[in-house]
Amino acid sequence: MKILANDGISNEGKKALENAGYTVITEKVNQEDLATKINEENYEIVLVRSATTVRKEVIDVCPGLKLIGRGGVGMDNIDVNYAREKGLKVINTPASSSQSVAELVMGQLFSISRFLHDSFKNMGDGDFNTLKKNYAKGIELRGKTLGIIGFGRIGQSLATYALGIGMNVKALELNAKDVELSLAEIPGYGIPKVKIQVESDWTKVIPECDFISVHVPKQPNGDAVIGEKEFEMMKNGVRLVNAARGGVIDETALLKVLETGKVSYVALDVFENEPTPNKSLLNHPKIAVTPHIGAATLEAQDRIGIELANQIIDTFGIK
Repeated sequence: MKILANDGISNEGKKALENAGYTVITEKVNQEDLATKINEENYEIVLVRSATTVRKEVIDVCPGLKLIGRGGVGMDNIDVNYAREKGLKVINTPASSSQSVAELVMGQLFSISRFLHDSFKNMGDGDFNTLKKNYAKGIELRGKTLGIIGFGRIGQSLATYALGIGMNVKALELNAKDVELSLAEIPGYGIPKVKIQVESDWTKVIPECDFISVHVPKQPNGDAVIGEKEFEMMKNGVRLVNAARGGVIDETALLKVLETGKVSYVALDVFENEPTPNKSLLNHPKIAVTPHIGAATLEAQDRIGIELANQIIDTFGIK
């Protein structure tokens, strides 16, 4: 079987597939040429990340396609239900990138607590003493409350890091429940465990948070999860991180609450209009930005490649 890994695949994943008898092509195909190339080259499997979309119009004209794989968690760039109705298997890798995204969020939390994103940009051009004064009002993370909206694999991984540095963690999901987390092993002490009570009531979580990190998928109706009503619930001066999906935070409302001071600082790894985000977000001195790199670590890419390979081999066997 021929596989087009249009957004790439790790060497480990590619090697596992080739050892099982699959042909893996990683040469990038432009989005507008995707369907034509699939048919011309008789690709039966297409693997994508976030750059390539596989919509109804591609599925309809590619009768030889048997499987669509997403290297990552969110599958909003694939018409999943339609593909499955047409008999295609659709897979993703929900377990592989949780740690990488969680570590990026921790880096973002440190950045917007100590103005690292802004001081880095200005150190070369500004007066040292003036800059020292401008950035002298940072805050510590230890003892602060982090609200995690969406408590799946990534949210739980983030919680373990946050607890490890002494933050209080509050979790929010559609359904209330208790979740037991295993923290990193401490030599001589084993693996500590902690129980988190996940709330379903926004009013019990959001008003108490000094920091909020969002870990929910893009909503089917396109609505934001955090908009004007949710911002109104938040503590004045709250700091916010979104490394989930563009659109889960209303960007227009976000810019407004940054101006009023309701939200003091924000870190964004995802945007509504990727790959051309609103420049008002990119250039804002109170927003730390990264170009959708949550899962972009060497370790995560290896795990993603292997997880995709294993699922494909489990489905179609060794060739």
